[in-house]
Amino acid sequence: MNIVKQLQEELQIKASQVEAVITLIDEGNTIPFIARYRKEVHGGLNDEILRNLEERLKYLRGLEDRKQQVLKSIEEQGALTEALKQQIEDAKTLVAVEDLYRPYKPKRRTRAIIAKEKGLEPLSNILLQGEVKGTLDEVASEFINEEKEVASIQEAIDGAKDIIAELISDTAEYRTYIRQVTTKEGRLIAVAKDDTVSSVYEQYYHYDEAITKTAGYRILAINRGEKEKYLSVKIEAPVETIIRYLEKKIIQTENNQINAILQEAVEDSYHRLIAPSIEREIRSELTEKAEDGAIKVFGKNLQQLLMQPPITGQVVLGWDPAFRTGCKLAVVDETGKVLDTVVIYPTEPQNKVEESKKIVKQLIDKYNITLISVGNGTASRESEMIIVDMLKEIKKDVCYVITNEAGASVYSASKLATEEFPNFDVGQRSAVSIARRLQDPLAELVKIDPKSIGVGQYQHDMNQKKLGEALGSVVEDCVNKVGVDLNTASASLLEYISGVSKVVAKNIVAYREENGRFKNRKELLKVAKLGPKAYEQCAGFMRITGGNQPLDATSVHPESYEVTKTLLTTLGYELEDVTKGTLDGIRKKANISKLSKELGVGELTLEDIVKELEKPARDPREEMPKPILRTDVLDMKDLQPGMVLKGVVRNVIDFGAFVDIGVHQDGLVHISQLTDKFVKHPLEVVSVGDIVEVKVVSVDMEKKRIQLTMRY
Repeated sequence: MNIVKQLQEELQIKASQVEAVITLIDEGNTIPFIARYRKEVHGGLNDEILRNLEERLKYLRGLEDRKQQVLKSIEEQGALTEALKQQIEDAKTLVAVEDLYRPYKPKRRTRAIIAKEKGLEPLSNILLQGEVKGTLDEVASEFINEEKEVASIQEAIDGAKDIIAELISDTAEYRTYIRQVTTKEGRLIAVAKDDTVSSVYEQYYHYDEAITKTAGYRILAINRGEKEKYLSVKIEAPVETIIRYLEKKIIQTENNQINAILQEAVEDSYHRLIAPSIEREIRSELTEKAEDGAIKVFGKNLQQLLMQPPITGQVVLGWDPAFRTGCKLAVVDETGKVLDTVVIYPTEPQNKVEESKKIVKQLIDKYNITLISVGNGTASRESEMIIVDMLKEIKKDVCYVITNEAGASVYSASKLATEEFPNFDVGQRSAVSIARRLQDPLAELVKIDPKSIGVGQYQHDMNQKKLGEALGSVVEDCVNKVGVDLNTASASLLEYISGVSKVVAKNIVAYREENGRFKNRKELLKVAKLGPKAYEQCAGFMRITGGNQPLDATSVHPESYEVTKTLLTTLGYELEDVTKGTLDGIRKKANISKLSKELGVGELTLEDIVKELEKPARDPREEMPKPILRTDVLDMKDLQPGMVLKGVVRNVIDFGAFVDIGVHQDGLVHISQLTDKFVKHPLEVVSVGDIVEVKVVSVDMEKKRIQLTMRY
């Protein structure tokens, strides 16, 4: 297989671009580095295409390796023909390769193998060719052999049928057809193991849908229902069509006696050998596609969550709500430094409301708190009511935000949290995390396993390795898009920077603690285990403010410093103008095409440099919608159909979006209610973190369900 050609066709890009990216990957460059600093080489491909290319490259190379293993195995058996070799080399998928390898794959002792050991293979060939001289009984009787345990004509015929059945099952052409027709015409059936038992899977108790129409989220739900033993699931194939196809391929004679035997062999082959494995393969393929779709949605949601804009310059009170153990509070200053922690008991069973309000008011006065970040977990609703009452009693300008605390408990009990706050209990750590999530969502959320952040669906049922790799790539892309402050970034944040391993991230922090602030990017080369290649990969994503090199505060890569200095001089500026922020409008002065030739640098690279100089260290998160700050509370019982409210998109799934409208129960906007136009997926309309206006359609207090619409 020509991998370059295959990738070019799949991704609809030029062969030269594919070749360039493969070379860059093989040289050890990371995707963020390739996407940002090697645009000239690959023609400006975006990071999504580059990630897809990297993923498919791994698959296709794995496919080629498997082909070589298969060819070697068949050749060692002395069974490799030129035609078979060509078929294997032309195969586009691992499934196709395995189908071709099936007849030559070492097997356990099957019924067919036992029949061959009894010397019945010649009889199976006679039956397949239909060349019987005399009656079938006369021919079969020649194979009776007591030494080989063939005691009767029927045993001989049964053994021959077993050989024919396995031959049919091992034929790649037949399996390919059966797989295709079953996928195209088959149905996915689910039934309840006990339909008197109530469960969340009730909608699948009598489920029957064409395989081609089954949505990914339904496949994942059915899989989970089966795993939890609520459902029995099967694929219903077009059996008649398949049997007729196989008979047409196998029966080549007019002899009715032989035809009856061959028909029995076909039926046996399909029902005993082919159908079970094809069903497993199709269900596995459906699951894989559903997982890939769910991982993609999870990744998009995670990206939006990580890229939410930070709320800067405010002292924040983190509030981790609870009942019996009390609400844990943590005050953090504008930089995220913890100033104070305390536990209050305003909720059941203590109900010390007035005492709690007094403590919080004192904290607000003492630290000039302007924002309260309340976790959305247990007792959140009760805490919110108390906060709203208290805000009405004070005359200071203080707001609150309900913060998604998914993963906060995972972080607070982690080794990382213990190292960061050795003297805090898990509640205090959680309160700090809830506060910091507003100040810098990205810096805080990278401390948590992405799978625990809670913006996906069925994430625990998926291939965890694949999910982990995909989400890790999303976090890596986000961190590198934003960049990090080399003098304040935690090891958790640094380890996602291009070219920086966990060990190097810890070494950077250790170097900083020992030697003080980094004065320039070049100092990175003094960090243990950070060599020239790692420096090349990471330097552009590291920011140093107040250092001795103004360009270190920008995303301009050190390899482009000389070009940048010449550019500034050519346009009548000085290097110090970068720090002063007086380069706004430089784009209008720069003739990119002309300067590119003069400076000997690519246009795409020069365009990026000019863009960065205009707004040094511009944070891409500034373009994202800001969180809704609240001062009053709304109860679910206050909702009435027809009410129009503003809300925040908390999660996007295949069939719609969940929106937080401030009542502690996210409402669902079904995909059909997102827009008047037809959309294949909700992500075409909304993303996590979007601020949207919705109208209440219905409220079910008993089931705690809110139906919303954006079509009004």
